[in-house]
Amino acid sequence: MGTKDSGLSNKESNNTAKPNIAFIGLGNMGAPMAENLLKAGYTLSVYDLSAEATARLQQAGASVAASPKDAASNAQVVISMLPAGKHVHSVYLGNNGAEGLLAELPKGTLVIDSSTIAAADARLVAEAASKLGIDFLDAPVSGGTGGAIAGSLTFIVGGSDDAFAKAEPILAVMGKNIFHAGEHGAGQVAKICNNMLLGILMAGTAEAINLGVKNGLDPKVLSDIMLQSSGRNWTLEVYNPYPQVMENVPSSNGYKGGFMSKLMQKDLNLAMQTAKDTDVETPMGAKATELYEAHTVENGDKDFSSIMARHDSSVLS
Repeated sequence: MGTKDSGLSNKESNNTAKPNIAFIGLGNMGAPMAENLLKAGYTLSVYDLSAEATARLQQAGASVAASPKDAASNAQVVISMLPAGKHVHSVYLGNNGAEGLLAELPKGTLVIDSSTIAAADARLVAEAASKLGIDFLDAPVSGGTGGAIAGSLTFIVGGSDDAFAKAEPILAVMGKNIFHAGEHGAGQVAKICNNMLLGILMAGTAEAINLGVKNGLDPKVLSDIMLQSSGRNWTLEVYNPYPQVMENVPSSNGYKGGFMSKLMQKDLNLAMQTAKDTDVETPMGAKATELYEAHTVENGDKDFSSIMARHDSSVLS
C-alpha cells in the first residue's frame, strides 16, 4: 500500500491545477462522462473490460490501462461507474484472496463511485477507505445516457463535506445539478428513493393513459388534459410512454435507447432491499417492482416506458 500523500488539495481541485484521473467503467454512462472530462482538459487513464470502449476513449485522448490498479498508478482521483455492488466490491476491496484497489492508493486519494448500488455496499467500501486515509464518495447519477453525453447529469453525493468540496468542480464538468445528500450511503438512498418514485409514476401513467384510450380517448388529448390537471408528473411532461404522443422520446422510437427496463428493475430491487433492511413499508414500490419484474422477462433491454406494453402489446410492433 502506498504511503505518500496524493497531493490533491481543495485549491488544486478547483482547477488551478487539474488532478490526474483514473476512470474505471466505460459503459453507456461511463464513456461519455469520461469524454466530458477529457474535453475539459483533465488527464485520464481509463480501464474497462471492453476493448471497443477503451479504444473509443483512447481516440478521444485518454491513456488505456491494463487494470484498475494500473489506471490509478499516477492518479489523484479515481472515478468508477460499474454495473452492480459486486463489481464495486471486487474493484475496491478485492476477492478470492486478491487485494483491491484501495490497498494500492496513496493516502488522500479522492475516490468517487457513481455506480448505483445498495447503500450498505457503499458504506462498506467507504469504511475501508476511511481506515486507509482515502476520501470516498458515493455519487450515483440521474439523467440517463442523454445527460451523460450532454454533461447535464444530476449527481447525488454521500460523504464528508471536505471530500465533497474536492469533488464538486470535477462533478460539475459531467453534471448540471450536484447535491450533497449527507454522509456515506446517503447518495445511494436518495437515488433509489427517486427511482422508486419514477417507476411508480411511469407504471401509473401508462395505466391511466391505457384506461382513457380503451374508453375512446385520444392519448395526446388525454395527456394534455392530465398535464394541466392534478395528475401532472414528470413522465407526462417529458417522457410520455404512449407512442407518437411526444417526439424524441423512446416510446416514439420503438422504446429504443433511454433507460432500460432491466436497470429500472435493478433500482427497484435495491429500493426493496433497503426498505426490508430498515423495516420500512413501501407497498406501491413493491407493486412497481412486481410489474417491472414481469415486464423485463421479455423487454429488459427496452426503455422502462415500455411498461405501456403491459396494457397494449401492439405498442411494441
